[in-house]
This record gives sequence, structure tokens and C-alpha cells, in this order.
Amino acid sequence: MGFLHVCHFASNSGRYREKGKGKRIFQFLSLRVCTTQFFASLSSSSCIVECEKPTTKDFNATHVSFVHEILKLCAKRKLLLQGKACHAQILLMGLKTDLLTSNILINMYSKCGSVDFARQVFDEMPSRSLVSWNTMIGSLTQNGEENEALDLLLQMQREGTPFSEFTISSVLCACAAKCALSECQLLHAFAIKAAMDLNVFVATALLDVYAKCGLMKDAVCVFESMPDRSVVTWSSMAAGYVQNEMYEQALALFRKAWETGLKHDQFLMSSVICACAGLAAMIEGKQMNALLSKSGFCSNIFVASSLIDMYAKCGGIEESYKVFRDVEKRNVVLWNAMISGLSRHARSLEVMILFEKMQQMGLSPNDVTFVSVLSACGHMGLVRKGQKYFDLMTKEHHLAPNVFHYSCMVDTLSRAGQIFEAYDLISKLPFNASASMWGSLLASCRTHGNLELAEVAAKKLFDIEPHNSGNYLLLSNMYAANGKWDEVAKMRKLLKESDVKKERGKSWIEIKDKVHLFMVGERNHPKIVEIYSKLNEVMDELQKLGYKVETQHDLHQVGESIKQELLRHHSEKLAFTMGLLFLPPNAPIRIMKNLRICGDCHSFMKLASKFFCRDVIVRDTNRFHHFKNGCCSCGDFW
Repeated sequence: MGFLHVCHFASNSGRYREKGKGKRIFQFLSLRVCTTQFFASLSSSSCIVECEKPTTKDFNATHVSFVHEILKLCAKRKLLLQGKACHAQILLMGLKTDLLTSNILINMYSKCGSVDFARQVFDEMPSRSLVSWNTMIGSLTQNGEENEALDLLLQMQREGTPFSEFTISSVLCACAAKCALSECQLLHAFAIKAAMDLNVFVATALLDVYAKCGLMKDAVCVFESMPDRSVVTWSSMAAGYVQNEMYEQALALFRKAWETGLKHDQFLMSSVICACAGLAAMIEGKQMNALLSKSGFCSNIFVASSLIDMYAKCGGIEESYKVFRDVEKRNVVLWNAMISGLSRHARSLEVMILFEKMQQMGLSPNDVTFVSVLSACGHMGLVRKGQKYFDLMTKEHHLAPNVFHYSCMVDTLSRAGQIFEAYDLISKLPFNASASMWGSLLASCRTHGNLELAEVAAKKLFDIEPHNSGNYLLLSNMYAANGKWDEVAKMRKLLKESDVKKERGKSWIEIKDKVHLFMVGERNHPKIVEIYSKLNEVMDELQKLGYKVETQHDLHQVGESIKQELLRHHSEKLAFTMGLLFLPPNAPIRIMKNLRICGDCHSFMKLASKFFCRDVIVRDTNRFHHFKNGCCSCGDFW
């Protein structure tokens, strides 16, 4: 058949200038008809030639079919330039009004990210079928143009064009991506009117939008009303629970899906693993790991990454490494998950070793990798090391530092006691300092007793995050430690005036597949009498080692004895005692806490780990604390 000459667009509008009567200038790209040589031909050089405009009769169905296949390949490979060339050939062939060809062109431009060209093809179509509308709406949604997609849907309705469930669901997906709640509600009403609200595609898209907008009651209502649910529906619902930190509901949903005999996929499993991580439910996480091994999903990079993250968040960094080690083909995502897990557990030396191994394997670290490495330097206050990695990132890997990298550097300086250097770095930032930076400085001022600089940091935090009670309490702690009770009273008044509600502290521990929750002065736990009795024994033993309740960590302006009683019954101490009573003698005691661990409980855990020869792992809102032989991995800075 020889060569098929396919011409490029000479301008964005697709219109071509004439050069003499009946002649045009085209930029031709020679493409062999043989499809095996297609991609080799795509790289061939193009040349400017003159040609007479061919007539439609010069082309047969084979030529048309071939151009269609070329367009599909261009869409698949995102070859915009070659796609435009095919479009020009289509104009020469007189196929501008062909419905199928126009649909394929819209799809090609959409896949290549050129939504303007796709819309131009759509607008110039003399007639459109349902596929045309769906393809164009899909093109707009895929390129983040959800408002235009919604307008097109309304135009479609005004013109009386029948629409399908795919039309509505594609626009809903765009609304989910940008959490466009009002548009979603409009589409929901639209779907109900069209009797499509119970369609599996539409309903799944609806619940996904509601979940991403935080309206879980509406998402559940949609889910429960569905007569049929696909695995995507279950996965979307589980992901919604996890995104809204409703981890227990996510696990309950999975159990329900399991009972119905649903064939689960890696997306559903990943959401459940994330739920286990959120609850620090190590036992259920291990069960999920076993299930994944049987299903063959453990080799999936994203599932493996979720497992590594889950074990790390549950305090099982060794288990994380086992998952990492067993994956044969590791990409940057997997390496980052492992490095991040080690960094979170203050295993700084191992972070640096793994960072070097990653590069030896031929993988380039990205900005996420450097956040973990810099954070690891921060955990140990390694200023020179941190500066070395920061320079490596910018000068050798040519990565622009962002707010997280600078935050790590501020934390590194703060932890090393260089609080004025940290403040100086914050002052010179090319953007506004984040709450994390000021928080690191405030915590450092607490550790090093610099009240003046602490007040500067705290006031900045009050402006950035006025509803975070922790900042008020930390500064109030410092006032209390310095005996400035008038200032403590002012802070309490400020708390009330700003309508900030202090979250009540709670700790939990998992024993025999059950999570036990404690609050300060807990009275409702069925084993509470036994726990208090054992805690008294523990206190007596630790006092022999020199432990003394550090009442400066209690803000209440009450007598010393009352302060001691309040601190004695903090939730993490109760959870520790529960573990001491009911966990095997050699098992580590893993405790999770929703707030920052107080100084008195920190001292208690250090001595308890030494006296009972037990590893104690406490995860608070800031970081993991590994207590062993009377020491903590945080180096007494958190």
C-alpha cells in the first residue's frame, strides 16, 4: 500500500492557509500502513510539501479504519502532535462530519490533555449521539473542568438529549475530586428525578462525593439504599470511613462485606489496612496481612506500602521491615514507606543506611524521601547531618525545598538546643512559617526554659490555629512551672473566650483482639479495681528507684496531694498497668494516646521499662516513644 501521508495542523484552529488555487501547505509525517512499523514511523522526520487537496473518493474504508486506529494509539500513548496530524488528514478525507470519527477525536484530545481542541471538535459536530456527549463530559471532568461539565449536562437536558448513568456519574466523579458539595446535591436531585439514583455507578459516585465532603451520614444513607453494590462501592465506602477517621466503622464494613462473600480487591484491602493503622490494631492488621498473603495481594506495591505503614503506626517497625524485605521489586513508594516508618520511630541510623541503599539500587530519592531523612536527623538533633542532606537535596538532586523540609530543619535546630538559630531560620523563610515550625520552637523553649521566646512562638500559633488547645496548654504549662499563676489564669480566660474546647485525654491498648480504652481517673472498665491495685504496687516499686510524681506537669491550681492523685491515674499509666497484668511477660506493651504524653508519665514509663524489663511503646500525637532499659528514643524531647 506504500505510504500514507498524514499531515499536521498548521495552526491551532485547524484551518490551513492556501498557497495558490486549489493548493495548501501541509506539514507531512510519513506513516507506514504496516502497524508493526507505526511507532518507528512516528519518529521519522517531517517535511513541508505541497499537494492537491484529495477528494473523499480517493479514500476507502481501509484508509478510514487505519486513521481511526492511529488516533486510538495516539490517545493511548498521549501523542498529541501525531494526533493533530491525523486530524488534519481527516479534514483532507472529508470526514469532518463523520460521527464516529469525531467521537474518536474527542477521546484522543481528552487523553492527551488538550480539552480545548476536544471541545472545538464537539462544538463543530452537526449531530451528536449519546457517546459524543458522554465523551465530551468525560473529557472535561478528567481535566478538572467540573463546572463546564455540569453546564454541558444541563445543556444536554435542555436539548432533550437522552442521557445515561455514565453521564451523571462522570460529573459526580469530578465533584468528588474537588468536593463540590452544592453541585453534588444538584446532581443527586437530578438523578432522583431521572430515576437513576439507585444505579450502581451513580450511587457509588454519590456516596464518594458525600464521603469526601465529610457528610458520612449522607454517604451511609446512599450506601444502605442501594439494591446492588459492586466491589468499587464497598471500596469507596471503606475509603470514606478512613478519610473521616471512622476506623471502627471501616473494619465493621469489611466484616460485613466478608460475610456477604464479596470478592475483595486491593483497594478495599488497602482501606482496611489504613483503618487498622488508625486504630493501632496490630492483631487485626496481622490478620489482614495473612488474608492478603492468601489472596496474593502482598506483591502489590500499594498494598505492601499500606502494610509497612500500618505496622509502623502500630509500633511494629520490625514487622514493617519484614514486609519490605519480602517484596522483590521495590519502587520509590515502597522505599519511602519504609524510610518514613523508621524515621517515625526515631531509628535515625537505619534511615540513613536505607537512604544510601536506595541510591545504590539506582533509585533517586524524591522530596518525600528527604522529608523522612531530615525528620530522622531532627529526632536526634543532628544539625550538621541535617544540613548535609538539605544541601544534597538542593544541589545534587535539584529538588526545591518546601515547607516540610524547612520544618524539619527548624525541628533539628530546636531539638539540638539552638533555639535562636531556629527562630532566625523561621524569620528568613521565603514563605510564612507553618504551625509545625512554631510548634517545634515552642516545645524547644519549654525544654530549655526560654519563656520569652515561647511567648513569641505561642502568639504566632494562636493566630495560625486558634482552635488548637494544645498550644494554650503548653504555654500555660510553662507559666505554671515558673509559678506565674496570674498568667495561667489569663491563658484559661483566653481559652474560654476563643471557644477552644480541650480534648479529653485517652489511651488505649490492644489485648487478645480487643481494644481497651482508658481516661484519666477511669471507673467504668470491668477490671478497673484490679488495675488500680496493681498500679499502686507499681508506684511503690518505682518510688524505691527514685520516682517522684512531677506535679509541675499538672495545671490545676490545687493542693499538692490532689495533683499527685490526678497524675497518678493518667490514662497512659492505666493502659500500661493493663498490659502488665494481661499481656505475656516478654511481649512489648504498646499504648496509643490521642494527646501528647505528659512529662510525669514519660518519666514513669522510663523507670517502668527498666524495673519490669519490658519494652514499652507509646504513640502520642507527636511521635513514637520507645522506652527500654530506662531510656526513651525521643531523647526526652517531644
